[in-house]
Amino acid sequence: MANATIKSARRVIEIMEFFDRKRRPIGLKEICDGLGYPVSSGAAMLKSLMLLGYLEYDQASRTYLPTMRIAVLGRWVADQLFSEARMLPLMEELRERTRETIILGTQSEIRAQYVHVLRSPQPLSYSAEPGSLRPLTRSGVGLVLLSTKSDPEIDTLVYRSNYDEPNRSRRVALKDVMEKVSGIRKQGYFFSRHLYTEGVGVIAMPLPAAPYNRTFVVALGGPVRRLEKNLAANLTAMRKAIRTLLPPQIT
Repeated sequence: MANATIKSARRVIEIMEFFDRKRRPIGLKEICDGLGYPVSSGAAMLKSLMLLGYLEYDQASRTYLPTMRIAVLGRWVADQLFSEARMLPLMEELRERTRETIILGTQSEIRAQYVHVLRSPQPLSYSAEPGSLRPLTRSGVGLVLLSTKSDPEIDTLVYRSNYDEPNRSRRVALKDVMEKVSGIRKQGYFFSRHLYTEGVGVIAMPLPAAPYNRTFVVALGGPVRRLEKNLAANLTAMRKAIRTLLPPQIT
């Protein structure tokens, strides 16, 4: 029963994220094909969401569409973390100026999570999905998040990360992490090259403190060579956007 409940919860989120990517009414077959669900299971899930008021069904086109009930769920979070802090305008301005993929990341236990992503308009670009997880100790966004912690907190997080990593070659030494963290604290940013994915780089900077003690990082993702070529301009754009659009401390 527990596994079934977990699968159902996961599928609800997957369906809503599928609608978010498509941004149009979608039929049962397309949803099931896109998410790899059996048609019977997909139909039952969609019917349940419709009965709960989260989806509407158009008989003529045989398509589903999220209702306004979905739109208002969590709006207070968006108001606090995005509208008030003006993070979305910051990300949009950065994408316009740099033409790279823009990532907003935060901590989720021992991982960094991409909570919002604006994809680059360029053909060759970093393709990241909202909700993606990266190890705190082995990713650009993760290391910048660590740099905002106290040294004892970092020690604990590195220990937990290593304990959770079954592959010994991916475990990291606290000394190596602290060297990177020290550099981030001095420079105010971190440029990761091929750290998590070969050929991909990320330039990440911490943002001012957000409500409810949340810490966020904004990052540019793209091909390493292009990021290196435009490093100075990218750093200038990031610093200017943060300084212009965000207050020193978000309250």
